[in-house]
Amino acid sequence: MGIFRAEAAGPAEDGCSPGLCLHGRRGFLKSLGAAALAAPSIALAQQPAPAPRRIDVHHHVYPTKWFAAKRDLILGSSDNPPTIMTQWTPQRAVEQMDKHGIATSIACLGNPGVWFGDVQEARALMRMCNEYMAQLGQDFPGRFGAFAALALPDVEGCLKEIAYAFDTLKMDGVHLLTSYDDRWPGDPSFDPVFAELHHRKAVVFIHPTAPNCCGSLNTGAPPSILELPFDEARAVASLVFNGAVSKYPDIKFIFSHAGGPVPVLATRMDQLMRNPKIAERVPDGVPATLKKLYFEVANSTVNPSSMAALLALSAPSQILFGSDYPYVQMEKTVGGLDRLGYGQDLLGAINRESALKLFPRFA
Repeated sequence: MGIFRAEAAGPAEDGCSPGLCLHGRRGFLKSLGAAALAAPSIALAQQPAPAPRRIDVHHHVYPTKWFAAKRDLILGSSDNPPTIMTQWTPQRAVEQMDKHGIATSIACLGNPGVWFGDVQEARALMRMCNEYMAQLGQDFPGRFGAFAALALPDVEGCLKEIAYAFDTLKMDGVHLLTSYDDRWPGDPSFDPVFAELHHRKAVVFIHPTAPNCCGSLNTGAPPSILELPFDEARAVASLVFNGAVSKYPDIKFIFSHAGGPVPVLATRMDQLMRNPKIAERVPDGVPATLKKLYFEVANSTVNPSSMAALLALSAPSQILFGSDYPYVQMEKTVGGLDRLGYGQDLLGAINRESALKLFPRFA
C-alpha cells in the first residue's frame, strides 16, 4: 500500500528524525496508554468522577512531505507563528491529549489543504497526506482517527481518493474547506462528490478558510479573525440554499467553531423561504435543515454567548468537542467548557457521546 510513516513537520523532541524514532516508541506509548486506562493514578482515583474520555473532532496534523512541498504557501496562509506548525509531533499531541482527558483525536490536515490550482499536484498531495494520517492511526491505535483530505475542485480525483480513503485506508470521514477558488461546497459542479459521500453515509468535516475574494480586505483584522468564521456561514448557506443538505441526507456534515455566525444568522437566513425557488430546494425549511448539521466547539467555549446561540439552534446530540490543536491549546477549550456550568448529561454529549454516534469504532 506504500503508506508513509507518521512524521511531524519539525524535529522530534529528543532530536530523532521524524519517522525514524516513531516505531521505537510505539510499544512504549501503547503500553503507557493501556496502563493509564487500566490503572488510573491514585490522584485520579481520588476525584469524584473519572476524567472525561473526550473525542476531539478538530485536531490538525502536518505531514512532513506536504509541509516541505508547500512550506511558503502554508506559512503564508496562517496568522499563527510558524513554530505552531513546525513543532507539532504525534508524541507532543498524545501528551497533550492525555493531559486534557482526550481519548481520541480525529486528525485533519492543516490549512491551506491540498488544492493549489494544479490537478496532478493535488492528487499527489491527497494521496500522500491521507496515507500519512492512516499510518498515524496505526502507529497510535485508538488515539487517532482521520479525515481524508480532498481537493474538491478536482471532482474526478476526489471520487478516486474517496474510494481509496474508505475502502483501502479505512478512514473515518473526509475533510473539506469552506471554499475553493471562490466556489463554495454547494456549487452544483461538486454534486458528484456529495452524491458519492451520501452513498457512503460519510462524515464530512468542513474547516474554514479565507476565500480568494476576501483574504486581503482592509478591516484591520487578519483573515483568521473575521473571514474564516464568515466563510463558514457562506459554506453553510451554499449547502443549504443550493439544496445539498436536503438532497444528500445521509451525509453527516460537521462545521467548526460552533458554526461561527450561523446560529445568530439562522432567523435571517429563514427569510429566504419567501423565494419559491429556494424554498423548493429546502423543503424542511431553514431551522429544521440547520438542525441536521453537526457543530464542534473549538474557539467557542470561552464565550458563553456563542455557546448559548449554538444551543438555541442545535440539540446536544449535534454538538461535538473540538480543540483546534495546535492552533489553540487544548486547555482553552477544555477549561472554557468546564466553566460554563453545564450538567453532566450535556457535558457527556459534547465531550464524547455525540461523537460516538458518528465514530462508533472508538467506543
